[in-house]
Amino acid sequence: MKQPLSISVFAVLAVGVLAISCAAIFFRQALQTDPWVAAGWRLVLASLLLSFSLVRAFRAEQLSRDFLKAAALAGVFYAIHFGAWVSSLKHTSVAASVTLVTATPVMLVIWSWWSGRDRPSNTVILAVCVSFVGIITIGGGDFSLSGDALWGDGLAIIGALAMASYMLHVRRLGVFPVFAFSCVATAVGGALLLLAAGVRGVSLVPDSPRSALFIGLAALIPQLIGHNAMTWSLRHTTPTIVGLATLVEPVGAAFLAWWIFTELPDGPVIVGCGLTLVGVAIAITGGRSRNGRNSTEDQPATSHEPE
Repeated sequence: MKQPLSISVFAVLAVGVLAISCAAIFFRQALQTDPWVAAGWRLVLASLLLSFSLVRAFRAEQLSRDFLKAAALAGVFYAIHFGAWVSSLKHTSVAASVTLVTATPVMLVIWSWWSGRDRPSNTVILAVCVSFVGIITIGGGDFSLSGDALWGDGLAIIGALAMASYMLHVRRLGVFPVFAFSCVATAVGGALLLLAAGVRGVSLVPDSPRSALFIGLAALIPQLIGHNAMTWSLRHTTPTIVGLATLVEPVGAAFLAWWIFTELPDGPVIVGCGLTLVGVAIAITGGRSRNGRNSTEDQPATSHEPE
């Protein structure tokens, strides 16, 4: 029998999606700062805020070499994801960028079928299709065939691939302290981005106090709250379901743009938001995996962190 998402997982995913929906808004306010610098400081600041968890994990003797290697690899995926996606915002529209970077669940469905792990049910596949039509409807009017916009679209797709890799990587892990893991991953990802920016000769200082403020907000809300919520959720359901939940991000971003910038959505955006929410609702009510059976690889990762 298929098992629907528990109320706790649904609640955590909802909070996480709302938090990550703020990311494009915050980075849009800091576009004068180099994208790699903005993304790098977002990750570094998040790591500093999580440093208490690393100390606690060290005292509990949970920082094994394998754990640190796994967290460092997650940091590489973070660096690629944020470096590519934030850069895309300089070349294409916010709607197109956010739409393409949330293509992660489609990639995860393809991987699931190819690998035979976390194989999605027909209900989840239907949900992905309905939701993806929705996000294409949201961003479709903003896609452009200009060379610069296509470059930005390509960067957003690279960001989606990196996030799909991150989710699959985390899913394969066993018992681990989530916040300590995120602390190491964000530190490594941020350091790599700032190092790469420094090699390019870019100033590592935000261009203005305003940019610094919004980079700090990006570290606090989308990163600290949003991405940790997603990482926690990967312990309790499949990467496809978590990736599918992120499809609500364009809906949240559109709502926030209307609320903060009074950018009224047009007809296609409203229709796209509705389709996306319908698709996610189908997945949440339909269950997590084919015939409700999980293989060894399908079992949720666990953690020593308090629930």
